[in-house]
Parts: sequence; structure tokens; C-alpha cells
Amino acid sequence: MNKLFQSILKQLLAFLALLLAGFLIIPSQSVGQDLDVPYVPTPDKVVERMLDMADVQPSDYVIDLGSGDGRIVIAAAKRGASGHGIDLDPKRIAEARENAFNSGVDDQIMFMKANIFNTDFSKASVITMYLLPSVNKKLRPELLSKLEPGTEVVSHSFDMGEWKPDKEEVIETNTGSGSHEIYYWVIPAKVDGVWKWSHNGTNFSMDVEQKFQEITVDLSDGTGTNYTIKKAQLQGRRLTVRATNGSQTYILSGRVEGNQITGMMQSHNGDEKNFMKWTASQ
Repeated sequence: MNKLFQSILKQLLAFLALLLAGFLIIPSQSVGQDLDVPYVPTPDKVVERMLDMADVQPSDYVIDLGSGDGRIVIAAAKRGASGHGIDLDPKRIAEARENAFNSGVDDQIMFMKANIFNTDFSKASVITMYLLPSVNKKLRPELLSKLEPGTEVVSHSFDMGEWKPDKEEVIETNTGSGSHEIYYWVIPAKVDGVWKWSHNGTNFSMDVEQKFQEITVDLSDGTGTNYTIKKAQLQGRRLTVRATNGSQTYILSGRVEGNQITGMMQSHNGDEKNFMKWTASQ
């Protein structure tokens, strides 16, 4: 049974269970969120692992898109975090508020009835969701354009299409619900383009091509030297590149802030090794 068939089967079973229980959420008529999203609770073990993957701390603000009975935001609040949940169904909102009160965390979190496509979630440090694949894909450009680089996104069961996860896990539960996939991403900074800097009178040019968090780098200097890229990694705002030519190796590590990268550069040439501040600009 391939992964696509498993995904389709899981959606059909979720809808069937929902229809039998009479819990189907009425779709919003507002622009954007025009698809039914069934309410199927996330097992507690999966909830905890989702929060573990994002390493939720008291300093975090967690927003759950399609929050249902509120269990993910409530679990985050029990770790000391703040946050809120968004859902279309007023019954689920009422249930979540009651659950938060009964758990003693209603002073840290809130729940609101809203369309996730018409809601400002840009200030979250962690986004969680359990939506359908079609909704995830529709939401993907919103997440990438509105969230700050470094924001963590965790999805139960469904991925984001061509945006590959940074981490992926399968969790087995004892509730009879079988295995559950969890997908994790870090919103990447925008680094596509040409970055330039000078070192010891030599001008460097680094051309970066970007697809989500995956990058391809070409590095050359003003003497016509081209470098072989041994490593090129982007996670959130953090960019790391290791480039070599013969005995010369440069290790570039910096934080992306708009059109500037600021960090450190190591230079290795045989036994001669040193480091210095590094700033590249577009």
C-alpha cells in the first residue's frame, strides 16, 4: 500500500467517522477557507510529540489552525507557553474554552471563531495544524510569506506537497488509531540572489538559488577563482556554506536580516587558520 493510497484512505475514513458521528464542520462561506475540514481529535501522544519537535518553551506563542477541542494549545500552555486556537465551529470553540478552564490554563490562552485565511498569525513562534492536504497546500504560501524566518510549523498527518519537511516522524499509539505522521518545517529566510563582500582586498560573489529551505550556491572571487561547494545549508535565518579550492577553504556562517548576512568567516589554508567577522550584502 503506497503512501498516496494510505493518505487518501485516511481522509476517507476520517470523513466517514465524522459523518456517522454527526460532527462535520459547516464550511465557511468567506473567501479562502472554502473546504470542509473534519474534526478528528489528535491523540494525546501525538500532541506531545508535535510540541516536542518544536521544542515548545514558556517563551513561545503557539497558534493552532483548526484547533478543535483545544488540546494542542492547552498542552502548550501546560508547558508554560501562551497562544490561541482558531476554528470555524462555534461548538468546538465553546468546548475548547471549557477545556482550557478545566485545565487551569484559560489565563494563558484563548480560542476564536475565524477563517484561518483571514486571520493574522504572523506573530506566532510555533504554528500547529491538523488539516487536509488540499488546505495545507493552499495555506503554504500564506505561511511562507507571513511568518518570520525561524518560525516552526508542525502538521499532523499531512505534508505541504513540494515543500519538503525538515523533519518527519511516525508515531504509534495505543488508542487503536494506528500510526500517525508528523511533519516539521522551519520557515526559511529569503536568500535567493547574489551576495557580495570583500576580504583582504579580494571581492567575493556568492550566487544563491533557493527552493524553500533548499539552496544551491556558486562562489567565486575577483581573481576568477571558482570554489567547490562542500556544504550549503539554510535553516530559518541561519546560513552556512563551506567552499574549497585546492588548499583554501572558507567556512561562512551568518544570520540573514533582509538584504544582509552578518556572521563569521573561517579561512583554512594548510596549517594557516584564522577567522574574522563576515558581512555580505545584496
